[in-house]
This record gives sequence, structure tokens and C-alpha cells, in this order.
Amino acid sequence: MSAPRKPRDVFLALVNGLCDGHFDDVVKLYAERTDISHPFDPLHGERLTSRAQLTEHFSRRPVRKTLAARPSNIKVHETSDPEVIVAEFAYAGTNLETGAAFSYPCIFVMRVRDGEIVESRDYVDHLGSAEARGGLASLLNEIGKHRSKNE
Repeated sequence: MSAPRKPRDVFLALVNGLCDGHFDDVVKLYAERTDISHPFDPLHGERLTSRAQLTEHFSRRPVRKTLAARPSNIKVHETSDPEVIVAEFAYAGTNLETGAAFSYPCIFVMRVRDGEIVESRDYVDHLGSAEARGGLASLLNEIGKHRSKNE
């Protein structure tokens, strides 16, 4: 039996798999019970706590690929806990519909146990991501609705 993947290798498989659209493979990187959150999500989406929820989450992606993206400027920091890494990077590429180039920063704080992601805090520039997809106005509208509903 081979040794489980190291946290850095799991992270790299995750971000490359996301960019390549290999969502079935991406889901397999997570433990059956996991804890994924997006603390900077302006719509305050729910935590994802299982592979089933992750499968549902990734199934909501558009069928047609609108971005050609790659992770770039990757810096993986190991911590005193061998299960935990902090990964700084950007998603960079081109919007396939408009030809516009984009780059938006991210930081993932991940706990990988036995080669599977058991916890991750994904700090993503959601406005930059929406802008890359051509959906910034729509996101800002949703944020306004969300905030007025919660006042």
C-alpha cells in the first residue's frame, strides 16, 4: 500500500482539478466527513460537511466552461502541525466569452489527514471571481438583496 498524499500534493491536485473541471476527482480528495467554509463569501453560504454536499456543490457549476484558468503564484507554507498547510495563490486566466484576462487571489488553510481534506477555510476574492466570470453586477445585486433581507 502506498503512503497517503502529503497536504501540499493534495492542495495541488485540488486547485489543478478545479481548473481542469475534474470535479469527480476533486470530490475524492475530501474525507467522507469534512468541514469546508468560505469565510469571505459575501452571501454567507453554508459550510460543506460531506462528500455528498461537495458533489451537489460542484454539480451547480455551469455545463459550458466560461473560464480558462490555472493556479498561479503558488506559495505553500507548512506549519508546526504536519496536517495543516496555508496555501497562497491566484486563479489566473482568460474569460473564454470576452477574452478578458483575470487574476484573483486566494488563501486556503487546509487540514489533510491520511491524504484526505478533513478541514479547509477557503479565503477567495469573491468579487474578483465574479468579475472574471462576467457576473460582478449580478453578485452585487444578490449581496444587496441578502443584506436588506437580513436587516
